[in-house]
Amino acid sequence: MSDQTIIEFDTDGLFEALDAKRVDLGLSWTRVAAAIWEQSAVLNAHRRDHPISPATLTGMKKRRATSCQHALFMLRWLGRTPESFLFGGVAPTGAELPSAGPDRRLRWDLTGLFEAMEAQRRTQAITWRELALTLGCTPSQLTGIRTARYAAGMSVAMSITQWLERPAADFIYSARW
Repeated sequence: MSDQTIIEFDTDGLFEALDAKRVDLGLSWTRVAAAIWEQSAVLNAHRRDHPISPATLTGMKKRRATSCQHALFMLRWLGRTPESFLFGGVAPTGAELPSAGPDRRLRWDLTGLFEAMEAQRRTQAITWRELALTLGCTPSQLTGIRTARYAAGMSVAMSITQWLERPAADFIYSARW
């Protein structure tokens, strides 16, 4: 195993950035949730699924966690990369998120993330337990990504991308569904 340092994703920093923009724009959390959801207005009208909840945004502060898929809604609204929320981190060159118009949403390619992680784990001949110790999570958080229908935690996803030495943008796409 390598002695690679994995930098923690700053969920509090993401919340603070959302709150600062909210205050600057004079918006309630309900209006922030609506503005975030409206980024994909055309797709949302077609899919008719439920919008992001203000509680998803405000609850992040208490939970100190968010899903990787929810984080993309917020990052898109802020115009920031996931790496910009690593403690002391700087986004790698070429790490900009894909563009997404009103007919799209940004989504994590969890299958691609799992496959890259699995290939690297096998190359390094380490167990899931050893990898989980390196990444500061449980083995089931890692193996569960293979079958995750919606999301993994943002902290885990960002730990994996760092371990892979790849920008998060390599695993994010603009989805039309």
